Amino acid sequence: MTPLLETVDVCCERDDRLLVENLCLHVEQGGIYQIEGPNGSGKTTLLRALCGLSSRYTGEIRWRGEPVKKVRMDYLSQLLYIGHSSGVKAALTPRENLAWHGAIKTDATQKTDHAIEAALEKVGLYGYEDVPCFTLSAGQQRRVGLARLFLVPAQLWVLDEPFTAIDKQGVAELEGWIEEFASNGGAVILTTHHQLAIAQSVQHIRLGNL
Repeated sequence: MTPLLETVDVCCERDDRLLVENLCLHVEQGGIYQIEGPNGSGKTTLLRALCGLSSRYTGEIRWRGEPVKKVRMDYLSQLLYIGHSSGVKAALTPRENLAWHGAIKTDATQKTDHAIEAALEKVGLYGYEDVPCFTLSAGQQRRVGLARLFLVPAQLWVLDEPFTAIDKQGVAELEGWIEEFASNGGAVILTTHHQLAIAQSVQHIRLGNL
């Protein structure tokens, strides 16, 4: 079966230093893949290359067997990337942030508002839709970013340190969402320093020892 996402001899550089060398990764539907390595090993650099945010790599990235460069729009439409920062604009409300991110389709305003409210309720922020994000805690701001996971369908989640700033309950909830997404046919690539309780479901990819 053709992998959902595949890398062929991918090498990544940063500041003229080779961080990732000849990575051949096969990401299947239903899979959870944890990219591991010490700080500075290239985890974020690799994720940015996979998401089309960096062109500083050699080799080939394929989506459903086709080079990403040929099917870029289809690939990006099925990809959801959340970086290690919350990505939240402090002066905007959670509702405005989600709309600004362009994470929902351009349907009628009423349907858009309903989707945002449902996503914020999912992440425990019901009632906070219209307050400025600078009044929220760091954990709540992280949850605003994570609400993007529930706005539009995607097949691939790429998450860079998604557990940052959230409490023990939030960690358990996010692990559950990741596992549920994968069990429904999605795929997840993530980095984290957190010890995952769902470790038995995770395939580990260690940079520097590929």
